Amino acid sequence: MNLAVASHPGFLSPTGVEITFVLVGLITLGAALVTVTTKQLVHAALWLVVALGGLAVEYLLLTAEFIAWVQVLIYVGSVVVLLLFGLMMTKAPIGRSPDADSDNRWTALAVAVLAAATLVWVVVDAFRSTWVSLGGAAQGSTEVTGEFLFRQWVLPFEALSVLLLAALVGAIVLSRRDSRER
Repeated sequence: MNLAVASHPGFLSPTGVEITFVLVGLITLGAALVTVTTKQLVHAALWLVVALGGLAVEYLLLTAEFIAWVQVLIYVGSVVVLLLFGLMMTKAPIGRSPDADSDNRWTALAVAVLAAATLVWVVVDAFRSTWVSLGGAAQGSTEVTGEFLFRQWVLPFEALSVLLLAALVGAIVLSRRDSRER
């Protein structure tokens, strides 16, 4: 008998990390659902912070520290702040917004469920017989992940920073134009 298989507790006796992973995943899913169903834009942005923070915790539980901190710094720290800044600069409605709801809710739900089912089917079908052996290497470590990202993905990171800067400049231009018209 293989000792690695015998030492694993099995599906019916999960470890504390696995239980925490599922609980944080459920909280993250709930926050994501509230994000897309709320009618208040600022509340949606704040629930997005909770959802993205939950995702960072999931990365930490998977021992991918670098990705977790990138998640916190880039998405929670930059994108959500930029979104809130854009809402404030363009003077978007703070309270309930009638424009934030539409009569296509059931159609959107059907499309979302269909897209999710298709994505799950494609991923399961593509990786059904694939087994990844980590071989004892620290695959999720900061050194390995940082080296991989900054050797092969420097251009997309820079493109993202230019995109965020363009969005920030656009929000400032829109707010200045509105104040000059008055």
